[in-house]
Amino acid sequence: MPHGRTGWATAVRPCSNGRVIRFEFGAADLAGVRFAHSPMAEVVASVFARRSAAAWPSAAWRARSALDRLPTFRAAVDGPFGYAPDFLTPVPTVARPSLADELRTITATPPAVAAEQMLAGWLGRPAPPQVARFAADPRAGLTVLAAEIRQYFATAIAPLWPRLRALADAEIAARARAGAERGPRQLVTSLHPKLDWDGSALLLRYPDKSGEWTLDGHDLALLPTAFAGTEVFAMRTGGRALWYAPRGFGSLWSASTAPADALAALLGPTRAAVLSLLAAPHSTGEVAAAIGLAAATASHHLTTLRDAGLITAARAGRRVLYQRTPLGEQLQTAQ
Repeated sequence: MPHGRTGWATAVRPCSNGRVIRFEFGAADLAGVRFAHSPMAEVVASVFARRSAAAWPSAAWRARSALDRLPTFRAAVDGPFGYAPDFLTPVPTVARPSLADELRTITATPPAVAAEQMLAGWLGRPAPPQVARFAADPRAGLTVLAAEIRQYFATAIAPLWPRLRALADAEIAARARAGAERGPRQLVTSLHPKLDWDGSALLLRYPDKSGEWTLDGHDLALLPTAFAGTEVFAMRTGGRALWYAPRGFGSLWSASTAPADALAALLGPTRAAVLSLLAAPHSTGEVAAAIGLAAATASHHLTTLRDAGLITAARAGRRVLYQRTPLGEQLQTAQ
């Protein structure tokens, strides 16, 4: 688990290029790469983002996502060591699990495992009663924990869920398209600045961790997780997974679509507003609703911007999602 104890390799050694986790991953393992979007990955990563010094989560969201009324969940994920139990983030077995799916997996955690991992987050410190409960009755503790996670999700995650899912869908579609056009290694190269691939291993750079990992017969699940922000996290308990932020994650709270005068003069105010909106992926209907256009009008502007090379379209299930291209990004940021 990111920042956890049981999920990290125990072998620690300095490396010539800094401290890294070397995750054995050869060219043949590309066939086992798959993508998924996990509600619980977003939940736990959001707690990390909330308590970090990162500036990109909005102040209003930080206030709304308070854990004060969720003592068991808070004790699990906001303890003295920045630990979160591995059982809270099961590696998805399907591409789009629901929160209910993942909570069923969590509440089915073997009682001894749940108790051990909850107590590990408070090792050497006085554990609050919500954690001590897991030593006496872990099944009851899991039930309470699941209920509090539902409350947290409803308050902190659900209002953002359509955009979180859209970001993940667009990322998955773009990676799949790049893999089809330029070969399967495009699925893992350039995922994140802290991640390299030398052809035989993924190299995850961390300031305070080193180790040697193997896939041990597992596929590698890549989990676009917007709340991962500037970090990349790895899991090796119950599967193998990497969390990384999809492109556009910083736009989650960007409600304004008002473009600057220069961009509006170049493209026209409506197309400039559409381009500004598409820092994060949106469907035609979402663009129409956000800007107040008829669906046919929104479609016309999206087609024009796409034909000009300023946005790209990618199919995600039954939807087509639009997002700025690098050229569109340059035009937007150069104004």
